[in-house]
Amino acid sequence: MSAEKSKKKNYRKYVLLFWVLFTVPVISIVSFVMYVRFFSELPDTEALQNPKTNLATEVFSCDTKVIGKYYAENRTNVKFKNISPNVINALIATEDARFFEHSGVDIRALGRVIIGAVHRSSSSGGGSTITQQLAKMLFPREDLRGIHLVIRKIKEWIIAVKLEREYTKQEILAMYLNKFDFINSAVGIKSAAQIYFGTTPDSLRLEQAAMLVGMAKNPALFNPNRFKERTQGRRNTVLQQMQKYNYITVKQLDSLEKIPLVLTFHPENHNDGLAPYFREYLRDVFFKKWCEENPKPDGTKYDIYRDGLKIYTTIDSRMQRYAEEAVTEHLLELQGAFDDECRKKRNAPFAWNVSKDEIKAIMEQGMKRSDRYRAMKKAGASEADIEKKFKTPTAMTVFSWKGEKDTVMSPWDSIRYYKAFLQTGFMSMEPQTGYIKAWVGGISHKFFQYDHVQIGHSRQVGSTFKPFIYALAIQEGYSPCYRIPNVKTCIDMPAGQPQYCPDNAGGEEKLAGKMLTLQQALAYSINYVSAYLIKQFGPQAVIDMTRRMGIVSPIEAVPSICLGTPEISVFEMVGANSSFANKGTWIQPTFVTRIEDKNGKVLADFVPKTEEVMNEEKAYVMLRLMQGVVQIGTGCRLRYKYKLMMPIAGKTGTTQNNSDGWFMGITPDLVSGCWVGGEDRAVHFDRTDQGQGAAMALPIWGKYMQKVYADKTIKISQGEFEKPSKRIDTEMDCSKYNRELDNGVENFNTIEDNY
Repeated sequence: MSAEKSKKKNYRKYVLLFWVLFTVPVISIVSFVMYVRFFSELPDTEALQNPKTNLATEVFSCDTKVIGKYYAENRTNVKFKNISPNVINALIATEDARFFEHSGVDIRALGRVIIGAVHRSSSSGGGSTITQQLAKMLFPREDLRGIHLVIRKIKEWIIAVKLEREYTKQEILAMYLNKFDFINSAVGIKSAAQIYFGTTPDSLRLEQAAMLVGMAKNPALFNPNRFKERTQGRRNTVLQQMQKYNYITVKQLDSLEKIPLVLTFHPENHNDGLAPYFREYLRDVFFKKWCEENPKPDGTKYDIYRDGLKIYTTIDSRMQRYAEEAVTEHLLELQGAFDDECRKKRNAPFAWNVSKDEIKAIMEQGMKRSDRYRAMKKAGASEADIEKKFKTPTAMTVFSWKGEKDTVMSPWDSIRYYKAFLQTGFMSMEPQTGYIKAWVGGISHKFFQYDHVQIGHSRQVGSTFKPFIYALAIQEGYSPCYRIPNVKTCIDMPAGQPQYCPDNAGGEEKLAGKMLTLQQALAYSINYVSAYLIKQFGPQAVIDMTRRMGIVSPIEAVPSICLGTPEISVFEMVGANSSFANKGTWIQPTFVTRIEDKNGKVLADFVPKTEEVMNEEKAYVMLRLMQGVVQIGTGCRLRYKYKLMMPIAGKTGTTQNNSDGWFMGITPDLVSGCWVGGEDRAVHFDRTDQGQGAAMALPIWGKYMQKVYADKTIKISQGEFEKPSKRIDTEMDCSKYNRELDNGVENFNTIEDNY
């Protein structure tokens, strides 16, 4: 080889080497910049293994029913095995027929799309696999065009391939169906099956599965609530795809296409479903506090709307339903009677003795408590402008016992309209465990969101407070047969104050001056005897006993508590009365047993507190004492009207002017309490026969227990209260004293509640 050729060859070698040394770093730098700019945010293995999804927190009843959810997205994941094959087959046939053959990206489908684009054909189909669609849902990107769109597609391909490496095909299908938003608050296949068809994912029929899969193309376009005909057409297209790929036969296709689109639409919101008042209390009071006191291991707070927690409660879905039914059945009838009375009142719904100034104050208070008032005040409106707005008629939807109705009235008139509705609070509890089985806080959570069960709602309890006074007497050695004269008792007051000498409420004149046993006195709710007992022991001793029984509401140490002037909640009253049925031991009312995270790890267990109030002998004596209320006293309509002949201890209560009606009922396995009254004490029945606790509250208890006893799946004892293990020395057979009274008094069973 000549020197000149050798020189040229070496020159080219050096030039090539130069360009290699120059271009490699440049390409590397450009590649690095491109990666940082476009691909550095690709999810790593950890992100792929734990993709972020918003999971609804579920609330379970003790009989394993989901009674509510809290969510940002109404999503609850289900496993592949719990999804109907109809859904899986429909999805594959429609969205990705070669799903089990590719590894995340279907090259054949991409080629078909490209050829279709060149020839401008709309029948070439889509190129995105189910895995790519899942990648887009799990790691969404903003809408882009041009080169950025190409980059995004490449990213989705990469993520899809990574997903295929991390998960099985079955897991990918389940993830897709759990993630997809079927609109109408139905996120994921479990919510969609429940909301659209009232069923579970494993029970979806072929035509139902086809409709849901059809929505995957465009859920807004194929919304079955708005575009029924269009959605049915899309459903049939899915069925045709299933026949094309041999998931169904031609004969099946012909039959299925003729089936009309039938929905069992169950939209989910916090006002619907069982126990809405309980669920709101659980969310707003209990869980908010629990989250504050129990952070995650990393120090952040649990999010009830996104973390997919599972809250296991003590509520029994069957008993809760019976309680709600009992409230509806009785209040519907009671409200009718009250409406009849209101038609005769000049200032309806307010009582005849309520002044115009009092009514004005009540109305203004109602206005200032409203959301409308707060919003206008926040916006800077003056009082004059607000009042003008409130007195201007406007279209609105209001509650009625016959269903919601559209009407036109001023917000001011709507306040008066709603004041006329009688309200209620009902709670039922298992005394041995403290487990609350039913909780009804009102008549309609959508329109009346104030909860009449919880501790924050206290009303005068009337004669239902008397058992606590009698319990103290029994504790101090009195027996149910101890006799006290039915005569007025006066109690000295502090210097400068007149003596306190309460009267009986009337209706028991035939008993005046008679010697009454404690059993009789409690059964007929005699005020004179309650005053006698409070004089013997003093108000503070009674209050101390109620504190040991879980009552925390303020109680002033004054003699008038013997008539039931304290304001106490249904929650506290049921808990306190449970002490009698639990052998003298108060047990804290409990409504949550445990909380789990989304993976089933137990985050908290709950054990109720207990405190011994009295020994089991004294508690049993109190039960026998309170049984007299149902056998011969103000609660006897449980026998003759509701035919509840099993052992029942109880106490009715009615406050001044019939503003509050109460009933506390105790059976061996359940203690339940009910309050009924107007939102304001100025709203009440004029006549005591209609406004007493035996007429307003007791019927709810009676109807509830009828339903509970009739359900053979609920194991509730109808037998006797369990006797103490030791011999009872207290005299309890008061029949001879009762006979003495019977001989001198006729028809004393007609006595009504005293205040």
